[in-house]
Amino acid sequence: MTKATALKHEFVEFIPYDLDEGTVYVSIRFATASHKCCCGCGNKVVTPIRPTDWKLIFDGKTISLDPSIGNWSFPCRSHYWIRNNQTRWAGEWSAAEIDAGRAHDQTAKQHYFEPAKTDPTNLIFSAAASAEKAGGLWQRVKQWWQS
Repeated sequence: MTKATALKHEFVEFIPYDLDEGTVYVSIRFATASHKCCCGCGNKVVTPIRPTDWKLIFDGKTISLDPSIGNWSFPCRSHYWIRNNQTRWAGEWSAAEIDAGRAHDQTAKQHYFEPAKTDPTNLIFSAAASAEKAGGLWQRVKQWWQS
């Protein structure tokens, strides 16, 4: 196993079936980045680019992915950051840390997608009701609306 330190990136429409070692493929169309695990084990790593998953940063010359990539399901259990086309190695997490990270991710997804299931008018009235308890501007808007 060789550990990659320098990476290159390639913007593609479709992620290729066979990935080159040391290349991060980025599909803007499908909001996904993929690469072979940087530890050299050969496993394919897929990082969806979404508000609840990874963020891609392109500075015109290099890419970075945030947050770190923890390959806890792979035998290698590698953990690293991709920053400015470089692999920055991070420490291995314990089982408790992995469970806590996964629970945090699940909660973040629920909070992000939950409002989509709610009627938007309920959100407005719910926000107004919360603000009414606090008083201030919302209280005056409500009084104006009801008059």
